[in-house]
Amino acid sequence: MVRLAPEDVSSLEAVLEALDDGDCRTILRETAEPTTATELADSCGIPRSTLYRKLELLTDASLVRERETINPGGGRTTRYERDFDDVTIALGEDDEFSVTVERPARDADDRLADIWSKMGEGL
Repeated sequence: MVRLAPEDVSSLEAVLEALDDGDCRTILRETAEPTTATELADSCGIPRSTLYRKLELLTDASLVRERETINPGGGRTTRYERDFDDVTIALGEDDEFSVTVERPARDADDRLADIWSKMGEGL
């Protein structure tokens, strides 16, 4: 597991907002494996327009990541995957709340896929 430094973690508010949303929690349960938006809409029973808003909320909170793949016949497919193992919210000695997100360790293939996906955003 990889523990993120405080500057790499989403804001406490973004994480709390995402985790407080019932649809977001449903999506998180369904994204243990990479899943398309169409598959998520069907399995979660969430209208597609709502689903995309919830995915954006989860992505902004760094709880879900997008992975784009190039299809052999052309075009791209975006899959969404839960991107944490554990979220800890703590109240420190200074009476300030903090959030720690533990992520699974990524192998070289995962890191390359992340780079490829980010490159595709600019195209």
